[in-house]
Amino acid sequence: MKFQIAYWHWLVFGMLLIISEIFIPSFTIVWFGLAAIVVAGLMLLQPGLSLTWQLFIWALASCAMTFLWFKYIRPRMVDRTHAGIARESLLGQTGQVIQAPVEGRNGVMRFAVPMLGSDEWAFFCSEPVAPGDRVVVKEISGNTLVVTSTASP
Repeated sequence: MKFQIAYWHWLVFGMLLIISEIFIPSFTIVWFGLAAIVVAGLMLLQPGLSLTWQLFIWALASCAMTFLWFKYIRPRMVDRTHAGIARESLLGQTGQVIQAPVEGRNGVMRFAVPMLGSDEWAFFCSEPVAPGDRVVVKEISGNTLVVTSTASP
């Protein structure tokens, strides 16, 4: 008795791969499962397809779907709606002045931990501050922080 792979074997294999994505959250196994379902569809149309061709088509479809996902689809799904998030994460944070503001130029302050990808930020302060002073972020104006000295009442 010779065992021959039927279309439903590929269909079950594809569904098992897609279901396994629940337990392995990488969102790559799903493409291998969909490729197996493609092979199942081809097996319905061409039942005599050799195992070598089945595996070749599965590998090719898996690679193509994975490539298309990472190259074209996934980059378009990036959430770019971060409006207001930066403001809330910076307000109330304390940093140290490393360069005092002078006439016509903002000062530079440093946070102990990088905030929003940078540990140094330009700032404006209405009161005089010197390097080494601690300041607190009160407002954000564009890419410049509006701060007050922690020594002020």
